[in-house]
Amino acid sequence: MTSYDRPTTDPEASASPHRPAGVAAAAGAPPEPGAGATADGREVTEAALFEAFGGVRGMVETVLPGLLFVAIFTVNKDLHVSAIAALAVSLVLCAVRLVRKDTVKHAFSGVFGVAFGVVFAMMTGNAKDFYLPGMLYTLGLALAYIITTLAGVPLIGLILGPVFKENLSWRTRNPGRKKAYAKASWAWGLILLAKCMILFPLYWWADTTQLGWVLVALKIPPFLLALYLTWMFLVKAPAPIDVFAEMEAQEKAEEAERERQRGRSAVPEAAVDGPHEGPRHRR
Repeated sequence: MTSYDRPTTDPEASASPHRPAGVAAAAGAPPEPGAGATADGREVTEAALFEAFGGVRGMVETVLPGLLFVAIFTVNKDLHVSAIAALAVSLVLCAVRLVRKDTVKHAFSGVFGVAFGVVFAMMTGNAKDFYLPGMLYTLGLALAYIITTLAGVPLIGLILGPVFKENLSWRTRNPGRKKAYAKASWAWGLILLAKCMILFPLYWWADTTQLGWVLVALKIPPFLLALYLTWMFLVKAPAPIDVFAEMEAQEKAEEAERERQRGRSAVPEAAVDGPHEGPRHRR
C-alpha cells in the first residue's frame, strides 16, 4: 500500500464532525455521497475548474488571436498581415502574464497553437490552414476523452485530480467520484466531437472567412456547456480525498511515535541515575 492509500492514524482527524465538505477527511474514511453539493463543495469545485481551465481570461486568450486573424483577413485578404497580427497578440497576452507573474500555461498554449497555425498557413499559402492545427488538436482531444474513459481512466480525472489534491485516489478509493469523472469526460468528448463534425466539412467546402467566423463562434459555447456539465457532475459526487493531507497526517503520526519511543528509552536511564545522586547529597 502506498502512502497515498494509507489511512492516517490521527484520531482527531477521524473524529472531527466539522471537516470541510470539499475535501474528504485525512483519516481515509469513505467520502459521503453528494458531499460536493454543499456550499463548501461548490466553492472548491468552482475554484478548481477555474484554475484548471483558465476562467474568463483564459477564454479571452483562446478566442482573441483567431478573432483578430479572421477579422483582418475578411477586410484585406492578406494572409501574412493576418497571421502576424494573430501571433503578435498571442505574444503580448503571454508577456502580460509573465510580467504579472500569473499562470502562463494557457497563454503559452495559445502562442503555440497560433504559431503552428501560422506555419501551416505560410507553408501551404492557404489561409484556411491557419485553423487546421487547432481543429486537429480538438479532434485528438475529443478522441482522448472518449478513449481514456473507455479504458477506465477518464481524462478529466487526470486533469483535475492534482487540482483537487486527490491525484489518482479516485480510481480505487472513490468510485462515486470516478463515475462523475467518466460522465464529465464523455461530455467533453462528445461535445468536441460534435464541434469537429461541423468544422471539418466547412474546412473543405467553405471559404476562409466563413470557416473563421464559424470557428470563432464555436469557441466559447461548447466550452461553457462542457464546463457546466463537469461542474454539475462533480458537485453531486463524493468529496475528493486529499492525499496530501493524508501524507502529512501520516508523517505527524510517525513523528509522534518516534517521540514516544525516545521518551520510553530515556526512562530506564533516569531510573539508573536516580539512586546514585541521593547519597551524594546525604550528610
